[in-house]
Amino acid sequence: MKNFFRFISEAKESQASMQARRMGLKGDGHGGWYNPQGEFVAKTEKGELKFYNKGQKLGQKDTPTQKATPTQPMAGAQATAAQTPQEPIQTQAGEEPKEKEGGLVTLVFGRFNPPTTGHQKLLSSAHSISSGGELRIYPSRTQDPKKNPLDPGTKIGYMKKMFPKYADNIIDDDNMKTIFDVLKNADEDGFGEVTIVVGADRLGEFKNLANKYNGELYNFDMINVVSAGERDADAAGVEGMSASKMRKSALEDDFETFRSGIPKSLDDEETKKLFNALRKSMKVTAKESFALWEIAPKIDWKNLRENYILDKIFKLGDIVENLNTGLVGKVIRKGTNYLICVSEEGYMFKSWIKDLGESKFTNVSGVPANQREVGTDSLRKYVMRMTGTTDIKNFINKYKVKK
Repeated sequence: MKNFFRFISEAKESQASMQARRMGLKGDGHGGWYNPQGEFVAKTEKGELKFYNKGQKLGQKDTPTQKATPTQPMAGAQATAAQTPQEPIQTQAGEEPKEKEGGLVTLVFGRFNPPTTGHQKLLSSAHSISSGGELRIYPSRTQDPKKNPLDPGTKIGYMKKMFPKYADNIIDDDNMKTIFDVLKNADEDGFGEVTIVVGADRLGEFKNLANKYNGELYNFDMINVVSAGERDADAAGVEGMSASKMRKSALEDDFETFRSGIPKSLDDEETKKLFNALRKSMKVTAKESFALWEIAPKIDWKNLRENYILDKIFKLGDIVENLNTGLVGKVIRKGTNYLICVSEEGYMFKSWIKDLGESKFTNVSGVPANQREVGTDSLRKYVMRMTGTTDIKNFINKYKVKK
């Protein structure tokens, strides 16, 4: 009779194999998994899939840079469909819904402000993980002079020049403001399984959030959240490159450092244009430019935390945006270095203060001020949403005095 620990181990092994096959990978019978192009991309280790960068081979000293694991809910949250087996959702009495036929889609949702060599590594990993399947890359829509200086159009234009291999996968869509929007879109397109590729420092956040609302906002058979690899902020080269460092370089007018963080696919002239566009958007030529903690909080963590402790930023009741996921909400609870927020729709999320930016109610409602002009459909939709109105009838005031 099998003991309990052996039973659990075999169950995890089976789950990893099932996940690999659903992603279109083929096994070698010894725990190794290959994509349709014959490249080694993953290995089953301790019952879990661990992904490898392109070119890494079994037997070498390279360490795995990605890991796909079953996601866990936030403390106190209920397990979701992607975390625990559940009964099929019933559409009508005795009728089970048909399985989706869209297969697997791999998603990347990020700020890319500005895009860097580090992002090149992220997209390369995502392409490898997608195994030749559909890959969708969604740059965020947020813009502000501090942490997101480049507008979406400019940012995406440079991304397609820097990463020409993935130009057709980079999607410019005003409606894809949050990770929820992206997931709902994939669900509507009929995909049954989704893999989200993120930086290692955002793995837990996306795991919790994406799965927490599966079955409520969207319905997937499985949601995989995979790390594109660890990043060392103190390392030189690609491993230590970040958009925060690039914004710092722009603030300090250090083009040499900025150039080192841009892929060679973008020539020096175009890189200089990007550098100048970034500085202009950050308003660093003004008499009063921003402090380092405002534009690169990960680099100047001490001053960010000091301003937070002194209650100068992110107060209770403030409207903030999580810059990683695009979610906007009201601050309802403050921790030592994190906030608990609730969106206008009632969805709760947790954010580290380094990942937050100020926002406005117009952003929460999804209707910027310049799209709320009197007499327009956008104003009508805005008012209906803010007031909870489901129907507005047009009528003519028959008692109006005729002239």
